[in-house]
Order: sequence, then C-alpha cells, then structure tokens
Amino acid sequence: MSLTPAFLDELRTRTSLVQVIGRKVLWDNRKSNPGKGDMWSPCPFHHEKTASFHVDDQKGFYYCFGCHAKGDAINFVQETENVSFVEAVKILADEAGMAMPDRDPRAQEKADKRATLADVMEQAVQFFRMSLKTAAAAEARAYLERRGMSLETQDKFDIGYAPEGNQLFKHLTGKGIDPKMVIDAGLAAVPDDGRAPYDRFRGRITFPIRDPRGRCISMGGRALDPNARAKYLNGPETTLFDKGRSLYNQGPARAAAGKGQPLIVAEGYMDVIALVEAGFGGSVAPLGTAITENQLQLLWRISPEPIIALDGDKAGVRAALRLIDIALPLMEAGQSLRFALMPEGQDPDDLIKAKGSKAVQAVLDQARPMVDLLWEREIEGKNFDSPERKAALDKALREKIKLIKDPSIRAHYGQAIKDLRWKLFRPASGGKKGGAFRPGKWAPTGAKGTTKASLVASADAARQRHMREAVIMASIIATPAVLDEFEEGLERLTCEDNDHSFLRDLLLRQAHRGVHDLRSVIEDAMGPEPLDFLMGHPHVRIAPPVRRPGDVELARQTVSEEMQKLTAEAGWQAELAEAEEDLRDASDEAVTWRLGQAAEARNRALRSLQEDSAEYEVGDNGAPIDKDERAALDALMERITFAKRQR
Repeated sequence: MSLTPAFLDELRTRTSLVQVIGRKVLWDNRKSNPGKGDMWSPCPFHHEKTASFHVDDQKGFYYCFGCHAKGDAINFVQETENVSFVEAVKILADEAGMAMPDRDPRAQEKADKRATLADVMEQAVQFFRMSLKTAAAAEARAYLERRGMSLETQDKFDIGYAPEGNQLFKHLTGKGIDPKMVIDAGLAAVPDDGRAPYDRFRGRITFPIRDPRGRCISMGGRALDPNARAKYLNGPETTLFDKGRSLYNQGPARAAAGKGQPLIVAEGYMDVIALVEAGFGGSVAPLGTAITENQLQLLWRISPEPIIALDGDKAGVRAALRLIDIALPLMEAGQSLRFALMPEGQDPDDLIKAKGSKAVQAVLDQARPMVDLLWEREIEGKNFDSPERKAALDKALREKIKLIKDPSIRAHYGQAIKDLRWKLFRPASGGKKGGAFRPGKWAPTGAKGTTKASLVASADAARQRHMREAVIMASIIATPAVLDEFEEGLERLTCEDNDHSFLRDLLLRQAHRGVHDLRSVIEDAMGPEPLDFLMGHPHVRIAPPVRRPGDVELARQTVSEEMQKLTAEAGWQAELAEAEEDLRDASDEAVTWRLGQAAEARNRALRSLQEDSAEYEVGDNGAPIDKDERAALDALMERITFAKRQR
C-alpha cells in the first residue's frame, strides 16, 4: 500500500478536524468561534478545567497550551484510539468516503507471504498447546503449577510445550505445509552441514509472541533443562518478526493503556503474565534484549510516560542505566520514563506471590523520574572531595544533558541537576550539633514583623522576576536578530508563569532559523491575545528595545542586563538560604561577610539607568541598596545576634 502525499493531503482536506475532535471534547462556547473554525476546549490528553486546547479547522491543526500536544486529524485518531498511522488513515478515509490506495504487485506478494507465515505460526501455536496436555509435558505442567499459573491463564496466553525431537516440523509438513515456509517462519533451521531441518524449540515451554493485531509472529521458549545453553530462547528475525520493533503482550497492553492503565515494562514473559493476572493489564516486555530505540518509540506511542519495572538486582539497575543514554536524545515535552525498582532479589512475579498486587502498586507509586537515575549513575561510588572531582562531575553531566534536543526539557534537566548538586555539595549545617537548621527555631520573641516583611519581600521579588522575564522576551520579539546569541540564557530561564514558559520554548525553537518576524510565529501558535498582553505590560511598553524595535545594540544591552539581574537575584536568594542553614555554626562575621559579597554582586547588576532610583537607599559605601534587600538583611542580622546571645 502506497500512501502518497497527494492522498494524505486530500484526506486532510476532506476531513473536518472540528468534527473529528468534537467527538471527544466539549467545546468552550465563550472562547470558540465556530464560524471561523477557531475552537477551544479542555484538553483530552490531560486533566484540566480550563480550555487550553485550541483547534484551527482552517489550518487543520490542534495544539494544547498546557501539555503541548499537537498534530492533525491523523495524529488525533492515533492518540485517542491507540491505533497505528495506517489504521488511523483507514478510519478517516472510511468516514470521508475515500478508498484506500491499491497495493502494487510486489507489495501484494509480500503481504500474501506474511499472511501464509502467520497461518503457519498459528498452527504451531495449536500444536504446542496440544503437546502441553501430553504425558511428555508432565515436567512442563509441574513447572507452571509451581509458578502459580492457572489453567485459565495458560489458555489466555496460549502457553504450550515444544516436545523433544523434530515433531513440529514433521507435524506441519505432514499437513502439506511447504518445508521452506516452516523454516522462513523461524520454527525450524537447517544445519550448516546440510542435514535435514530441525525444530528450533525443543524441550521448552512456549510463549507465542503476537503483533498489535493479535497475529502470532514468533515464539519464545523457556528451557526446562537447567543445563540448557540458553534459559530463554526467541525465534530469529523473519519477514514477520523484527525483535527490536516488537514487544510481548503489545496489543492487549495498548488497549489497557488506552483505558487509563499505566504502561509497565517488565523483563520477561513470566513477569508480564503475573502482572496482567494481578490487574496490571498494560504490561509488556522486550524480547530477550535491552530496550532498543525503536521499542522506546513504540512505548511512547502507547503511553507518554511508561514505567520501567526493574528486577531488584544489579542486572536490573544496569539495564535501566543503559536505557537512559538511549532515551535522552529522544525525549519530548510530556514524554519521558519513570523507573520502579523491585525489592532486592525479587522480580514482579516474586513480589506478587509474596505480598500481592498492592505491594507492586506501592512500588509503582514510588517510581522515580529519569533525572534521578542519571544523577545517581554519575555519583555512585565516587568521592567529590576536591574541586577537580566536582568539575569532572559537572562536565559529565553537561555532556549528558546536551544529548537532550528539546530546549525546554534541557533547561529543566539542568535546573534539576543544580538542585541535586546543591544537596550533595551544600548539605544542611548543624548536623554535628543536633541536626539541620529548622526555620523558626532561633527566632527571637516578638520578631513576627520580620516574617511579614520577609513574605512581602518574597512576593515583590517574584513580581520583579516576572517583569524582567517579560522585558527579555519582548525585547527579543521586537528585535529577532539577537535571539541566537541569547539562546543559552533563555534555556537557563526558569519561568514560573505558564505563558512565559511556553513563549520561552517557542522562541528557543526559532533559534538559528533566521526568523525575521517572531510576532507572526507567536500569533500562529498562541493567537494574538497573549502577545498583546505581553506587549501591553506597563514595564514592557517603556522598555527601550520595545520603543525602538530593530535596534540590535539596544536590544542586546537590555536583554544582557536583565539576564544578569535575574542571575544576581537568584545568587542572592541562594546565599540567603545557605546563610540561614549556617546560622548555628558560622560566626556572625563570616555570615555577614558572605552576605555582603552577595549583596555587592547583586547591587552591581541592579545599577542601571533603566531602574527607578526611588526603589533604593544608599549604603555606607555609597552603593544603592534595595529596600527589600535591606529588610531581609536586617531580619537575618537580628536572628544572628539572637543566636550569638544563646551560645
């Protein structure tokens, strides 16, 4: 089948995106404009109450400003119906009254062979199923009973037994099946010396491997002989079976994930079967190898955040750490992995038998984000007692974070690593004298006003930060020529406001593309309202680059200054936090000196003709001091004095 661009374009033209999506959502009549095909609703891909999901029927695209889901009608059907691209096209083509393209002769020939091989595989499944009931399979039945697998479960997963000898080959060829087809299906092999073909699976419990449509495409076998060369054996790659692009239990897991169940990736057949029978229907397993890039993409098409359920041993942890390097370059917004480590020495099947499904759910509930495992991998077994070793850690982590292509994810990973690094290299003081510092423990009586002043200062700092972010992005929008040189600074910008975060990500995606009209790009993605709101902000309107758009030097100077101020403010806040932790052990002179150094750096950044001088008072050295900064310093000095009197 050849799905040409012309066919797909005609399909999109004939398809009303509003009608397709309207079957899944309730439109917000206050924001929507049906006459223009401009529709809004709560997003069908994540739980929310506001209408942040936008559909442009004329352009044929949807976009969610919350989870950043985007695409056309085909993508929407794929995601909501959990079907493949071709299946989604067929659904829409049937609705539009379009016939799917005819297959070319060679494609038809390949399809016919695949159908024949699938039929051969299904006959092998039935033969193995019958063999499990024979006297020769007594050991296999005893093994399954010891593993707690009921007859109903065996029937559900078509568990069978491959007898010794070449009985399958004789059975299939005896029914008139071409011996070459049995070999091409991966059920038999030809020795190098040219002797008669032999069965690949002998003396093993068999597990049919099926594609998403339910067709058997290969076999997996578990040896009963403890001295067997391989405990588990999968069929070879064939016309039907691509090991790196297949998953065990893929079809049923996709259906379960479509109904809201978590997608769980276990290590083997028995783990998947145990999980499914315990109520975790969205369970799959790779086929005898570590998870490949193609399998990872396949997992993400089923669920945006699969849970990798690892055996509680060193091999399980190593498998997870290898997966990190594959996943980092492929991640997109809202698409990642979480890792659940089973108790030491146990796999999911063991845990279910020992403590039941609730114990597994408890482990899954504690699944950790990938950034945690990346951090632990880089610090495990290492000592960071010198600047050189710390620098080596920083370099290794930077190299890993650079693998992430999405600028927003890269920025958030960088921030998460900074937070973890802070905890490692700057532990809370006071451990030698009774534990970490707890805010309020040393607060003098009657210091309630200090707390109020601190809260006011914190709120004002947040407003200042929000204003500076707005000026930075407005300046770049007014003069796109400076975007490329401030890409790194934008990546480091951690916006708490959702609109600012989205706008920052949108600007980063335009870096190095030579875009001369960022306004049009933003309006196409967000509509005109957010941009009008940003540019209408009082502080933004008076910013020199906004008043004089296109002035590269002025925009460069303004953006650089505002970024320096944000960096200085962040350093000041971090120094304040660390000073509070050190109150018990450090001398007041040492703390005062550190705060003075931080304040001086902050003041240097804040000194600008664009700042309103009324916000500052002059210190003893003639430098301007922010009034909120002075209030915070006074409050901290009061606590230091009180702490010193208590010693």
